[in-house]
Amino acid sequence: MQAYIFLIVLLAVGFIAKNQSLLIAVSVLLVMKVIGVDDKIFSVVQAKGVNWGVTVLTIAVLTPIATGDIDMKDLTAALRSPLAWVALASGILVAILGKGGVSLLAEEPHLTTALVVGTVVAIALFDGVAVGPIVAAGIAYAVMKLIEWFH
Repeated sequence: MQAYIFLIVLLAVGFIAKNQSLLIAVSVLLVMKVIGVDDKIFSVVQAKGVNWGVTVLTIAVLTPIATGDIDMKDLTAALRSPLAWVALASGILVAILGKGGVSLLAEEPHLTTALVVGTVVAIALFDGVAVGPIVAAGIAYAVMKLIEWFH
């Protein structure tokens, strides 16, 4: 019963914040619970969902290459831009942070709740996008390592 209440609260937050992604996600989870397929599906979604999401995002990002909207000439031209180098460095940093985040979540699974709540708050109140839990865990991992280093 507590899960239903929590999901309904999140649905209300999504409605108030007019956040379509949150509304769809919570609605799908509620429907799965109501029709009774949650026991079969939730563990798979929990275990593989982030990877599926990253794959879908990667497909979306690579689609302009597949359609020919971006070609090698565009890539070489972009690399002449200082902003492209910042983007390249940011991509590398995020991938490294993500790796640390996955390690942290494996070692400290109880932190998942705080990361999920933080992501929901960002989605609902700041129109954020739910790609954050692994990167957030990576940032938390980096901060924890810095704190350890200084102590």
